[in-house]
Amino acid sequence: MPQSGIAELFTNLSKCTTGTITIMNTEEKDIASSSRAKDDMDRIEDKEGFSFHLIKKDASSEARLGKIKTPHGEISTPAFMPVGTQGTVKALLPEMVEDQGAQIVLSNTYHLYLRPGHELIRDLGGLHTFMNWKHPILTDSGGYQIFSLGDLRQIEDEGVTFKSHIDGSRHFISPEICIEIQEALGSDIMMCLDECIPYPSEYDYAKTSLDLTLRWAKRCRDAHTNRSQALFGIIQGGVYEDLRKKSVEEMIAIGFDGYALGGLSVGEPKELMRKITEFATPLLPQDKPRYLMGVGTPEDIIESVAHGIDMFDCVMPTRNARNGMLFTNHGKIAIKNARYRDDNLPLDSTCDCYTCRNYSRAYLRHLFVSKEIVAVILNTIHNVRFYMNLMEKIRDAIQNNSFNTFIKEARK
Repeated sequence: MPQSGIAELFTNLSKCTTGTITIMNTEEKDIASSSRAKDDMDRIEDKEGFSFHLIKKDASSEARLGKIKTPHGEISTPAFMPVGTQGTVKALLPEMVEDQGAQIVLSNTYHLYLRPGHELIRDLGGLHTFMNWKHPILTDSGGYQIFSLGDLRQIEDEGVTFKSHIDGSRHFISPEICIEIQEALGSDIMMCLDECIPYPSEYDYAKTSLDLTLRWAKRCRDAHTNRSQALFGIIQGGVYEDLRKKSVEEMIAIGFDGYALGGLSVGEPKELMRKITEFATPLLPQDKPRYLMGVGTPEDIIESVAHGIDMFDCVMPTRNARNGMLFTNHGKIAIKNARYRDDNLPLDSTCDCYTCRNYSRAYLRHLFVSKEIVAVILNTIHNVRFYMNLMEKIRDAIQNNSFNTFIKEARK
């Protein structure tokens, strides 16, 4: 995939340091913002709503090729969503994210509700306009983030009361408010509010929590008013197969545009995560997209695709990049290691990203140990592109009837 776009982007940005810079007054900014918002809404009105088309199934596994259509464009599946929690994929401009091959990004309802606020984002034209991302966006409900607050939150049937991690202020989110926030953000795919339980959890607690999640799911669906935005239900039930089966059956009865497996990758052994994924995924409807939340490593993605998963998200490529851990087709590289001090090779000679085409391991190590900001940018470009390239290879393997060979090579 040619990536001249990044070089051109940097060139265009550098022009801001010379010549005349035009400063708009408040009225001109309002006009420009309104114009961008109107253009965004025009694009939505010109396109159909949400749909999923199953294109092909692999003969040797449950892997599938599909196409999701949204008001902001199409998504070829299996697909990975870079995480842009607060309306940005950390260290990258939206144009850089696009240039790596990302079709969709994930943003988080909890964080955007607290800062800068969903009403402000709505009034400024919606999240797409606000962050200048022209492609699909999925918003997580914030259930996992609220779960992570521990003693700072209180869960009741009506909803969740919690203290902000920013300033300690008290807030309340119900299923109805969760949908209201996401509709204000204008995401293409919204997620139901759910309770994500820790691992390990006793059976009785998992069952009580699942019943609450199911009640919340029904209320989320009833509160859903903007039909141009899809709504996914979240399958819970911990590590208990009978609860997972109950969750699938009752979520399908409520009826959603897609279904996600939640409550995994929360500390359970990898083998158990894969076992639950293998058990629950075939129970989901064939004609709806299937999303495995918070997963994960390249190996987990490949194995989960083989079980029929269509969508993934994880902070791993971006977080690891900031910590100097880089993915390659020959294993991970900890770029700070002294062995790369005079290494003139690219990170990965088989990678087509901007970083690998222009910089050596030695230079990237120098930037990282010097704590230069550009180190995080170049590392993140590479890791995100690695993940996008992985998904492209997976889709090609399914399309060419070679996924069985692909997964055998990946397991070596």
